[in-house]
Amino acid sequence: MEKYGSTASSPKSAPRSSLKSQPGKKMAPQIKRGQRILTEKPFAFVLKSQYRLERCDNCLEATKVLKCSNCRYVSYCNRACQMQAWAQHKHECPFLKKVHPRIVPDAARMLCRLILRLEHGGDLIRGYYTEHGSRKFRDLMSHYAEIKNDPMRLEHLDSLHAVLTDMMADSPSTVPNKTELMSIYGRLITNGFNILDAEMNSIATAIYLGVSITDHSCQPNAVATFEGNELHVHAIEDMECLDWSKIFISYIDLLNTPEQRRMDLKEHYYFLCVCSKCTDAKESKEMLAALCPNRNCGVGINVERTNCPRCDAGISPKLRNAFNEAMTLTLHNLENMKDVAYLDVCKVCLDKQTGVFHPLNVWYVKTLDSAFEAAIEVGKWADALNYGQRLLPGFQKYHGPWNPLLGLLHLKLGKIQLYEGHAKEALHHIDEAQRILTVTHGRDHRLLTEQLYPLLLQARHESN
Repeated sequence: MEKYGSTASSPKSAPRSSLKSQPGKKMAPQIKRGQRILTEKPFAFVLKSQYRLERCDNCLEATKVLKCSNCRYVSYCNRACQMQAWAQHKHECPFLKKVHPRIVPDAARMLCRLILRLEHGGDLIRGYYTEHGSRKFRDLMSHYAEIKNDPMRLEHLDSLHAVLTDMMADSPSTVPNKTELMSIYGRLITNGFNILDAEMNSIATAIYLGVSITDHSCQPNAVATFEGNELHVHAIEDMECLDWSKIFISYIDLLNTPEQRRMDLKEHYYFLCVCSKCTDAKESKEMLAALCPNRNCGVGINVERTNCPRCDAGISPKLRNAFNEAMTLTLHNLENMKDVAYLDVCKVCLDKQTGVFHPLNVWYVKTLDSAFEAAIEVGKWADALNYGQRLLPGFQKYHGPWNPLLGLLHLKLGKIQLYEGHAKEALHHIDEAQRILTVTHGRDHRLLTEQLYPLLLQARHESN
């Protein structure tokens, strides 16, 4: 990981040591669940353009900001942040000034930052993941061959090249040739992280060198969270030792079918996931299950069968048609609500799904998630509580018991319960949120110190 002002820094990862067995005694794991195993500052990062006037370009804090007096493009919350960012911003400042007031695409600005970073000594910087293990930018996989044969990627790269050529017209030699630019672009798109705020909203794009050693799994044993632009990796399972070949995070949204997950990974990262969750045919069937018509059974069924495998209840053409109609309606509406969810539309979908979709059908869970957030957005607290409670089993199953999204769901439910005057119910959810988020974020993360702990004290006080 990089320390500003030098080409390398001391790692903040957990120490590597050997396991020593003791006769008759089971060895304790070296890495405990909840232990922070890596902290890293970004090699380069860019605040998403939609937040330019709302967040600081350095610390990413949502606050009042003032624009850089020269380029008028980036903004900072105070003088300290401006000075801290100047080491990198001074190189891009004249280029941003040239194109102002036009908005530079985020990917183009990130490429610009990477080009300038490498030009000014960034190729020497190492990101450490152990005391002696480190990576430079050139060590990251570029997937050059795959991108060269990917028409959509090439079209995107051509458009970014045009933006960079325009931005850097006064310094044309700064723009790398197409081959070099493609290798930088490849490293960006396959190693980039979305920096998330406390609500798990993507607010920035970044490259972290050390943590790029981490591979993907749909059953991860570690999780990456953020505080400002700093990345933290916490273990969510006990581990025998700090072996990065056995530490996995998830690159993608796990609330998808195995087919969709594999397609996403192949499309964005150029590999095919072969984990047990992706290769288990039963997983797909469960995620797309209808509800057995026998209400005393409640098992998930495949509507293409003739009978329920558990209770032998017949699957009628009427149920089959209702399932297919609900699925078509749901897919259409959720696709149209990718950016903004509408509560009335979610309700229509849920009405169609009720009694037809199994409660763990992934599209039912996705619809509940959209309805929950939409209800919060418009202040329909009773609806939000209803949807949030129904959402819990799906989040627990598909995200796993130690996922930040599950912790945040409990925290939001606790907030609403407190607001509605249900202190005991609120305390239950906030306790659950603390149990999960302490593992995924750490006890000293601002999400806990500034939001969760005050709510916990309030809930305890009001429930007595």
